[in-house]
Order: sequence, then structure tokens, then C-alpha cells
Amino acid sequence: MYYMQGLQPFEAVAIWVVFGIAIVGLLYAVLLRSQIMREDKGTEKMQEVWTAIKDGAGAYLSKQFKSIIPLIGVLTIALFLSVYVVPPSPEAQERFAGMADSQIKLIIGIARALAFVMGAGFSLTVGQLGMRMAIEGNVRVAAASKKSFGDALRIAYRAGTITGMLTDGLGLLGGTIIFIILGIAAPDALLGFGFGGTLLALFMRVGGGIFTKAADVGADLVGKVEAGIPEDDPRNPAVIADLVGDNVGDCAGMAADIFESYEVTIVSGLILGLALWHVTGRLEWIIFPLMVRGIGVLSSIIGTYFVKAGKTGKSEDAMKAIFSGFLTSALISAALFFIAGFFYLNNPAMAEWGGWWRMPTAVGVGVLLAIVIDRLTEYFTGTHAAPVNDIKKAADTGPATLILNGITVGFESSVWSVLVIALTIVASIFIFGSIPGVEGTVKATFILYGVAMTGIGMLTLTGNNVAMDSFGPIADNANGIGEMSWSGMTDKATKEAQQIMADLDAVGNTTKAITKGVAIGSAVIAAVSLFGSFLVDVSRAQASQGMPAEKLIDAIGIRVDSPQVFVGMLIGGALPWLFSSFAIQAVTRAASLIVLEVRRQFKLGVLEGKVKPDYKQAVEISTTAAQKELVSLALLGIITPIVVGLTLKVEALGGFLAGIIVSGQLLAVFLNNAGGAWDNAKKLVEDEPKDPARNLGKGSERHKAAVVGDTVGDPFKDTAGPALNPMIKVVNLVAVIIAPIIVQYQGATGGALVVVWVVALALIGVLAWAIMRSKAPAPSMTADVKK
Repeated sequence: MYYMQGLQPFEAVAIWVVFGIAIVGLLYAVLLRSQIMREDKGTEKMQEVWTAIKDGAGAYLSKQFKSIIPLIGVLTIALFLSVYVVPPSPEAQERFAGMADSQIKLIIGIARALAFVMGAGFSLTVGQLGMRMAIEGNVRVAAASKKSFGDALRIAYRAGTITGMLTDGLGLLGGTIIFIILGIAAPDALLGFGFGGTLLALFMRVGGGIFTKAADVGADLVGKVEAGIPEDDPRNPAVIADLVGDNVGDCAGMAADIFESYEVTIVSGLILGLALWHVTGRLEWIIFPLMVRGIGVLSSIIGTYFVKAGKTGKSEDAMKAIFSGFLTSALISAALFFIAGFFYLNNPAMAEWGGWWRMPTAVGVGVLLAIVIDRLTEYFTGTHAAPVNDIKKAADTGPATLILNGITVGFESSVWSVLVIALTIVASIFIFGSIPGVEGTVKATFILYGVAMTGIGMLTLTGNNVAMDSFGPIADNANGIGEMSWSGMTDKATKEAQQIMADLDAVGNTTKAITKGVAIGSAVIAAVSLFGSFLVDVSRAQASQGMPAEKLIDAIGIRVDSPQVFVGMLIGGALPWLFSSFAIQAVTRAASLIVLEVRRQFKLGVLEGKVKPDYKQAVEISTTAAQKELVSLALLGIITPIVVGLTLKVEALGGFLAGIIVSGQLLAVFLNNAGGAWDNAKKLVEDEPKDPARNLGKGSERHKAAVVGDTVGDPFKDTAGPALNPMIKVVNLVAVIIAPIIVQYQGATGGALVVVWVVALALIGVLAWAIMRSKAPAPSMTADVKK
């Protein structure tokens, strides 16, 4: 750490304090785990269902790990070699002054490769351990519902907080370790760290989304439609896969997703901070973001204890308690940002660059952005606001009007979300664009740094966000365990417990939608920040090639009137739509395999009790199908930016990034909120008193219309929409990593030009294979099972 020039003793101590806070976050996760594990697991029947879910989760995690390892190995080698085709960065040369370039490349190559493995490993750990703890929590929440509403809420939220603290602790720990070891050369390795986390998030998010919807469709089609058994009948081999899928998609996937956003924002912030360090000579631009992250961990821990309710309550009481904890953490963190900023940044040197208040204000804007998106998403997807109730009313006239109403809700929510994010960027312009004497490219760098700081602020409360998301599948699973274990019981305590579970399940739907909204917003902010990092890295690479300063990309910008740039924007804008199409198609293909497996087991006599259902087999098939489909989707995000850069040059790659940011954000919010609104509208209809004469409640025509809307929305909100977040960031990180290489070879001639085009054509071939594989016809869902 002392390799950084000008590092003051206070700054050195601050970094070690941040490191210690990361450890505190992890220890707090261990403490919460011990508390959760002491809670009652309920009756023998409840534990039987719970054990089946645990076995299914184990099968999924085992298969996923085996699927990921080969790709991690290949990309680790690729990242190690990537540093050899470009000169070392100025920071690396300064950090390892006196060494030959070949030695510096070797060190940075090893650091980037190891950081990639660490990022991937941490992301995998967050997803796997978080999912396991969610499963440990669900049966205990179901048992607690027999005691009180408050106990069930407390256990569900704190079980989710374990995942949040793992995300916070490991994210902060990894970034701080890299910074301590490499100093100013840390961004070279942090790119690998962020890419590792992002790639694993893409696998876990997309694979989990395919898994959960394949299991859901398979269980319903064969169990409810063909066999006529109840939704949660334990004889259905896919019903446990359905419950596992909730954890796979919404717990493991979201945790990994927010983990990589957590890292990507700090990576972009440090890259832009180093650019400002070159201009100002001040390290505050680099140190303060790490201090902010440490403050966020402490604030999230404190906020946990404000999530509580009484012995009785309803869904609105649970939502109020959860938001109270979130708001408490937000207020504490915002206050501490300004206190830390005043004592650390309030010095004459920083006064020359606009004063101490600018960085804390930008971070505070990020926290405010998270709160606004929270409230905005709850309005469009919550059961107590007008949009969802309007969809419920539309059920009176059938599924068509209900679906149309949900589409309009999704469209409108996208507009308001993008306006909120636009205002956040405008706030950065006001905060950092008014520094006296700062103009031109330096002013643009300050503004982009401000955007990165808002992203860091937005994800300051990552512990709370992940806890809110994990709360959803925990409550959903607890409700399922209760329904499977308490069927036929009509005593007052059971009915009250079932109502508690139903209320918490409805709240879980809203909290999942809220955290998806935060994840989408953070993805856009992170992508804009990475876009700034992209411009910085391209300019440096161009300068190293001898290009005059006035012709560098950060001086002339990316001109939309350039045909190549416009083509790049069009391709970037189209990619999220192609990706979403293939993701939803993948759900259909994977679901068909589950249908065939369930039919096979039914033929063996599962329904008659001749053999027990093989839950693990159904989960393993769903897992294999999800991982198989995932390969082509991952290749779209990894290869497309490389092809665009190699064939259309680096300026077009910049246009490509702009296109994918705008298009991806609008589409992701639409898919997320429309799906969430349809889901909660269905739950409102189900909560009505059953009255066939008045067309109310389950089994009514209104209910059938609501189920149709929910079915349409399922892959929207649980597969395609959430998967766009890591896909956008994978594309941006790949662009930042390969940008210097493209600049190095875009003017190549002779043999080098031939190599560039051979590589480009080979990658186009791989893309064509991926697209053909994604469009391959699915097995017939009505075919006989020949096993």
C-alpha cells in the first residue's frame, strides 16, 4: 500500500480499517447464521419437505460447479495473455519502476488472472452459501409462522441478511486486498476481479432463471393439467425443483448479480480516480470510495435491527418494517459520508479542486437514487398501489385486457426509471461540472467520476438490498413447505400461520421486484461509469501509439454522425432484444425436458405410491438443461463486443456500448416490472373469498385470466429481465479489457491485418453457432417418453 506516492499515515490506517470492516461483515454473517440455525425446524413432515429441497439444491450446485470450471480455466489463461499484446499501463510502470516491461507484464498478467479467479470464486461463494442459508431459513420461517408474524418476519429477513453480508464482506475484502498489494496498479487487476464476478453472475442469473421457470412450467403442466394433482403435491417429482428454482434464480442469482455490480462500480471509480490523480496529484479520489464502502457495511448491519414487527400483522406491516430498516441504514450512511468527507477531504489542496463536499454529495445522490427506485418499483408492482389493482380489475374482461394492462404498466415504469437515472447523471454534472478552471476532457472525467461515485453510493446498502431480495424466495419456500405439510389441517393456528405465510410471500414478490429495480439501475450507472473508463483507457492506448492529443477519443468524443459509430449503436441497441428472445426460448426448451422426465416417473408408478419420486433427478435434468442453454447466451455477451471492435474499430465499439446501455435499461425495467405486476395481480385475485357465483377467488374465470398474465410474466421477471443486468456489464467489461488491444491493431497491415481478420471471422463463426444452437427446435412436449 505504501507503494502509492504521497500516501499519508491516516490514509494507510483508513485502508486497513476498511479491510477490518470487511472482516466484521463476514463475522456478522457467521453470527446471524448461528442465530438462524438455533431456530425450530418444525414438524417431521415439514423437515421431510425441507430435506427434499436441500437435496435438490445440492444437485444443482454440484452440476453448476462442474459446468463452470472449464470456462474459468480458459478465460484465466486468456486474461493472463491479454497483458502481453499492449504496453504496461503508466500506473504499472510507476508501481514497478526499475523493472523491464516483460517483467511488469508477467506480474500484471498473474495479478489479473488471479484476481479473475478470486472474483469468480467470491461470486460463486456468495451465490452458493447464500442459497444454502436461504434454504436453511425457509423451514424455520414456516415453523415460526405458528408462533407469531414478527418471528417469521425476523427469521426470513435475517436469513437473507446473511447473503447480504457475504456480498458486502467478500466484495470489500477482495477489492481492498488487491489495492493493498498493487497500489496504483490495482485497476489492472481489478478489471479481472470484476470480470470474474460478472461472468459468474451471468451464469448464475441466466441459468437460475431458466432453471426456475423450466421447473415451474414442468411441475404445472404434468402435475396440475395432465395428472390433476394439487400444485404442491409431494408426489410430483418437479415440485421440489420448482421450490429450489426460487432460490437458484432469486437468491443465488441476485446475490452474484449485485456482488459484481458492487465490484464493477469500484473498478470504474478507481480507474477514473487514477485519471484524476494524474491531473490533481491527490489520492483522495482513490481512497474515499473505499471508505464509503466500509461505511456502507456498518450501516447495513445497524439497519438489520430495525426490521421488526409485532406478534400479528399483515403484508403492509412487513413492507413497512423492511423499508424502515433500509431507510435507517440510508440515513446513517449518508450522515457518515459527510462526516468522513469533512474530516478527510476538508484541506487546502482539495479546496483547489472544488472543495470537500462534492464527493460526499455525489455518494449521497446515489443513496437517494436507490431509495427513489425502491419507491418507484414498489408503486408499479406493489399490491396496494393503483397499477396492480388496475390489472386486477382488468381480469373482469379476460386475459387479453389483463395482459395489455400489464404491458402498459411495464412501459410506463421504464420511462420513469430512465428519467430518474438521467436526473442522477445531471446531478453529477452540477456537482462536478462547476469546478472553477476545469474545462474540456478533464471536466468530462470529473463528471464521469461523479457518476461512478453515485453508483458506489447506490450500492452502499448492498447488504440491505440482497437481504430484501433473499427474503422473497425464503418466504415463498416457507409458504410452499407450509402448504405441503399442513394440507387438510383446519385448526385456527394453522389457518393463521397460512395467512402469515401468504402475506410474507406477497411482500417477497414486491421486495424481489424492488431489488431487481435497484440491480437494473446499478447496472446502468455502472455501465456509464465503465463507459468513462473505456474512454480513459482508449485515450491512453492511442497516446501510446503516438496519436496527437487533439485527436484522442476523449478530446473529440464519439461522433454519432460517423456511419461506423451509428452502426455500432444499432447493433448495441439490438443485442438486449436478441438476448431476451433466446433466454425466453431457452425456458421453453428446458421446460420440455422437465415435462418428459415427470411423465417418465409417473409411468413408473409414483402417483400410485409404487415408487418414491426422484426429486434429485428432476433437479439435475433442469440444471443440465439450464447450463447447456446458458453457453450460447454467455457467448453473445462476450464475443459480440470483440467482433464489433475488430471489424468496425474502437469508435464503433463506443457507439455499441451507448446503444446497449440505453436499450438494455429500458427493456430490463419493462420486463421486470410488467412481470412483477402480473404476479401480484394474480395474488390479489387468489386472496379474494372464493365465490364462483360472483366470479371471485381461485378457480374463477378472473383467476384463470390472472394466471395467464402471471405465466406470460414469469420468464419476463425471472429470466430475461434480471439476466440483462450482468449481460450489460459483461459487455462493458469485455470492451474495457479489449479496447487497448483494438487500438494497438486497428491500423495493422500485412500479416497482422490477416491475423486480425482471421480472429474476427472465427469469432463470427462462433456467434453463428451460438445463434443456431439457441434457435434449435425443442423436443415435442407431447412426445412419448422412451426410457
